[in-house]
Amino acid sequence: MSDTYAERAALYEQFVEGYGTVRVLPVDAGLDGPVIHGWVNADRAAFWGMKDLTESQVAAIYAQIETLGTHHARLLVKDGEPAALLQTYEPTADRVGACYPVEPGDIGVHLLLAPAGPDGGRPGWTSALLSAAASYVLLGLDRDRVVVDPDVRNEKAIARFRRQGFTPGPVVVLPEVDLPDVHLPEKRAQLAFLTRETVFPGGAPAALARQESRTAPGA
Repeated sequence: MSDTYAERAALYEQFVEGYGTVRVLPVDAGLDGPVIHGWVNADRAAFWGMKDLTESQVAAIYAQIETLGTHHARLLVKDGEPAALLQTYEPTADRVGACYPVEPGDIGVHLLLAPAGPDGGRPGWTSALLSAAASYVLLGLDRDRVVVDPDVRNEKAIARFRRQGFTPGPVVVLPEVDLPDVHLPEKRAQLAFLTRETVFPGGAPAALARQESRTAPGA
């Protein structure tokens, strides 16, 4: 594992058989800003809405997120290498909360996968990473249901969530958000939901339950 990430305390850690170890780290805007900037500036991340931002602007956004109690940014590290950016939020504190009936135990999620390496994509890689992310959110954060809101034009993300067990919800229009530091244009989104019972129909396996008990409070 790279020393850059091994020395940082993880909020959650899980070994996935046949895949590797996934660690969930709080995003450090100063340390992780360059990596995140490289991801969000790529054409493949156009729907993330940060393609034209500079590295300092991206770092400033994530420094601001670190100050919030309702929104959190996490870096998923697989075997010492950054694999995805995971953002979680309270739906009642986000524009999506005005577009569907929020239930107790809901948590919103945005997920940006790292680009494939020089050898290209590997079968089962994304599914295994998403499974670890779902375990962290549903078990580590003790939530009942995950909601995602990909842009309706982002067919790859929508198909990926469906393969992972998400149930499609309504197509909604997320209202524009225009704040001094952030501007989010109106977005037509496909809501989708993943329940804890869907992922763990018989309850969490013992190994994952132990992971849950070790997750830091307030993670």
